[in-house]
Amino acid sequence: MLLLTVVALITVALAFDYINGFHDAANSIATVVSTRVLSPGQAVIWAAAFNFIAAFTFGTAVAKTIGKGMIELSAVTFGVIFGGLMGAIIWDLITWYFGLPTSSSHALIGGYAGAAVANYGPDAIISSGWTKTLIYIVIAPLLGMVLAFLISVLTLHVFRRATPRRVDRVFRKLQLVSAAAYSLGHGGNDAQKTMGIIAGVLFTAGYIKTFDISLWVILAAHAAIALGTLSGGWRIIHTMGSKITRLQPVGGFAAETAGAITLFMATSFGVPVSTTHTITGAIVGVGATRRLSAVRWGIAGRIVWAWVLTIPMSGLIGAIVFWIWRACGGR
Repeated sequence: MLLLTVVALITVALAFDYINGFHDAANSIATVVSTRVLSPGQAVIWAAAFNFIAAFTFGTAVAKTIGKGMIELSAVTFGVIFGGLMGAIIWDLITWYFGLPTSSSHALIGGYAGAAVANYGPDAIISSGWTKTLIYIVIAPLLGMVLAFLISVLTLHVFRRATPRRVDRVFRKLQLVSAAAYSLGHGGNDAQKTMGIIAGVLFTAGYIKTFDISLWVILAAHAAIALGTLSGGWRIIHTMGSKITRLQPVGGFAAETAGAITLFMATSFGVPVSTTHTITGAIVGVGATRRLSAVRWGIAGRIVWAWVLTIPMSGLIGAIVFWIWRACGGR
């Protein structure tokens, strides 16, 4: 019975990872699709490949933050893990339906926290572990926006005497590199969140004595997120790629490069940052280099409201799922 429960929970965790890739495909490919550097089919293959390659590039600091740095391990049960995963999955599917690029990462930590508090009370929360994450909710999009703005301004200055045709030709090639870098950062940060949950399942079941991340867990998580990216969340790609602001290859390069730098930095510090917030801020930064009216602030406002609601709503869903689990006799 224990083994069956563990297998079922790992399957649900990998399902979340798949949905994460599906929901967040827009983060990696919206810019490169909207600038028509790659077709949608080519773009998802390109992004998925680098999502998986990230398994061999980054460590597991983010996974350990998610698995043992935000919730007291004594508060974690199978019901808490299931509630947390379902809170994230349900919120991701709701926001995907409405085409809103919300954070799968914040949905996961919100659902996990909601289920843990429902089980153990407020003492389940490790406040020090939440500090970095909550700070980066603000820092990630702002840093992405500022870096994208600066990269755009610098690029426009360097190429100020070049013909538009030459600029377009150069940045169509460079955008392949920036899209790959962003996908590497996306896979490196987001896949680790599922690794942390799977390690939590194994630790709770007693299959591992120390909170270490096995190679098979790393490969499984990266494979799941890559397959999800291959499926593509086209509703959100449309929002990210054309509704916030119009992009040219030079702007797509600036947004993706700024996003990649931000993600590499966060992952090195073990912070489970939102890849969605990061690239959205970067796209806004690119739009602002033309004029403030180039950014569709009404769409951006809807996105921000969805961001604000993500942690509390996924937390509420996670708590409800946990209560249902316990009412059905689960532990």
